[in-house]
Amino acid sequence: MQKCIIGKKIGMTQLFDEQGKFIPVTVIEAGPCVVVQKKTTENDGYEAVQIGFGNMAEKNVNKPMKGHFAKADVAYKRTLREFRLSDCSAVNVGDILKADTFAEGDIVDVSGISKGKGYAGVIKRHNQARLKETHGTSLTHRHPGSIGACSDPSRVMKGKALPGHMGAEKVTVQNLEIVKIDAENNLIALKGAIPGPKGGVVYINDSVKKA
Repeated sequence: MQKCIIGKKIGMTQLFDEQGKFIPVTVIEAGPCVVVQKKTTENDGYEAVQIGFGNMAEKNVNKPMKGHFAKADVAYKRTLREFRLSDCSAVNVGDILKADTFAEGDIVDVSGISKGKGYAGVIKRHNQARLKETHGTSLTHRHPGSIGACSDPSRVMKGKALPGHMGAEKVTVQNLEIVKIDAENNLIALKGAIPGPKGGVVYINDSVKKA
């Protein structure tokens, strides 16, 4: 069965394997999550499960969401996310998903919102090179240079790499290995880095293209 969970990024540290090899890992507080809703082909046209993570005070929940949680008879959750699974029959509304849903050695994909960098130029945002420091270059050392032709096509082509807002967008890192699981404290240690700041919400599910 496909597996999925919502978690919170704690930060990065290091572990060592049996041979003493250094492994950089990201620690995630994964769950506990509760299944809030099941979507079926008959009612919704597709199969999926909606799970919630992180408790929320009643005063911060609006009326429609109160009814949604009351129907499932679960506590108010701050984060809701749908996962489309190939087989949802093994999961029921009210089930609790914890870190031990996964196992050490599993390969997963992790999605999150990357750190926001604000307004950035083409050197930082698109890794472009600086212009010359000499030979007449003045006040444009970090500028983008030419951005297209003149009278034809008389516009800047779509997708042109230009300065603008950088970061704060959904990023998915694929094929990360689960190095260690602490089921008692709902912690998962993933090999490598994942998107987002400390405390950011991340979504973990089975890899779509396992190595």
